[in-house]
Amino acid sequence: MDSGTHLVFGLGLGGLALTDPVISSHPYGPLAVLIGTVLGSQAPDADTVLRFKSNADYIKNHRGLSHSLPALAGWTALLTVILSLSFRTVPWTHLMLWILLAVLVHVATDLFNSYGTQAFRPFTSKWIAWNIIHIFDPVIFLSHIAAILLWMTGWAEPRVIFPVLYSLLALYYGWRTLVHRRLAAKLPGTDPDRREGDRYTLLPTLSLSRWNVVRQSSDCRYGIGEWDSGKLVWLETTKCDDDPAVDASKRTKEVQAFLNVTPFPCAQVKPKSWGYEVRWVDIRYRHRRQYPFVAVVMMDANLAPLQSYVGWLSDDRLEKRLRMNTY
Repeated sequence: MDSGTHLVFGLGLGGLALTDPVISSHPYGPLAVLIGTVLGSQAPDADTVLRFKSNADYIKNHRGLSHSLPALAGWTALLTVILSLSFRTVPWTHLMLWILLAVLVHVATDLFNSYGTQAFRPFTSKWIAWNIIHIFDPVIFLSHIAAILLWMTGWAEPRVIFPVLYSLLALYYGWRTLVHRRLAAKLPGTDPDRREGDRYTLLPTLSLSRWNVVRQSSDCRYGIGEWDSGKLVWLETTKCDDDPAVDASKRTKEVQAFLNVTPFPCAQVKPKSWGYEVRWVDIRYRHRRQYPFVAVVMMDANLAPLQSYVGWLSDDRLEKRLRMNTY
């Protein structure tokens, strides 16, 4: 999820902790746990600091080790120690359990997105993305805001508000999961252009009734479409290039980072007067007829890299960033 949603989850779990009589009856318990759940809900995204090293390092590692099983224990232990030293009389076992819940909720909600995580390391380094909930879901965010406002204004008791909130959200996650499974099973039969070997992926959007659709064919073609209110519409077909320049681009750390995180990479080669431009796009993220998550390598006629970039940029901004010097 986005940082704002993780923040409201942290606040909401701090409110839910007031159902714990050990915490609610302690003079500093509610404050200690609220700090712990807010920090715990943000901790796995501490790998954002890798941006200062390079975009490639950040993209390769974001939601990787920091979201793994060992990290769950690590973040929980670190925050518990820090807060236990600050709030010495608060029972550390209860504090630890609420912090652990906040960290678990962060990683679990990220699994429901399209980007996914390496949540099951060290058992597998596979990126797991269930493609069920958009990275920003208005229902989840706004329901938290409403609950927090009820709590802050004193209109309702947090011991009532937050159990109800999370019960409803559990039902919401279950409903979205069932809808996704039903549509995923139904979708291939609704495509008149379906060919043997085609694979379909449903991706969530901000709308509850609209899903993005990716059709992956065995001949390196992608179909990009929408499922909207029971109707499938194809918007674009993209052919991926198979070229020596594509293979050469894979030697750069930017493309390696890109390929590490996307299940839908597509490369296209543009010959230039000075050599080649190889542009990799992630088919999942089509926005306004563009693919903003890219890896680009400029190389000379001998396929030696000149410039490279990986990250999120519009076509216009990308062209400015990769503007070549005159040779």
